[in-house]
Amino acid sequence: MSAEKNITEMSSYGKETPVGRPDIDGRAGLFVPTEQFDLANSSTIRKGAGIVGFGNVDGTLTIYFEANRFDETNLHKWEHKARKAYDRMVMGAPTVSKAKIDAKMLEQVGIIDGMGINVKHPERLGEWLERSNAADTAPEQAIVLWKK
Repeated sequence: MSAEKNITEMSSYGKETPVGRPDIDGRAGLFVPTEQFDLANSSTIRKGAGIVGFGNVDGTLTIYFEANRFDETNLHKWEHKARKAYDRMVMGAPTVSKAKIDAKMLEQVGIIDGMGINVKHPERLGEWLERSNAADTAPEQAIVLWKK
């Protein structure tokens, strides 16, 4: 007799999640924390951070993030934070703003690459920025292009 299987946990690691570190201009995921992520006690990801990353073969995510800890004026907007984290990732730059994390702690809301950002779930990004008291940093449109 086999036991009934129930799905009790959701993971944002799916077919849309790029796997492996992208090359320069390559595709990566855009993420926001889920309710399971303990933001209040996190010593890594800060409120309003731009979080980018890729899937690992073990089902975890490798993420890079930028929260503008030093209040640089050119990093006020969320898309600029995401771009900075993306640039660090594709260049393989040394940083402490990097983590390997359980995929259920994050939700993928879009894609970033060398051309720009495509936010596929702007409502979830909006909730993250609202919860972070950073709603004014949200992109004006779901698609942000770097190169025109």
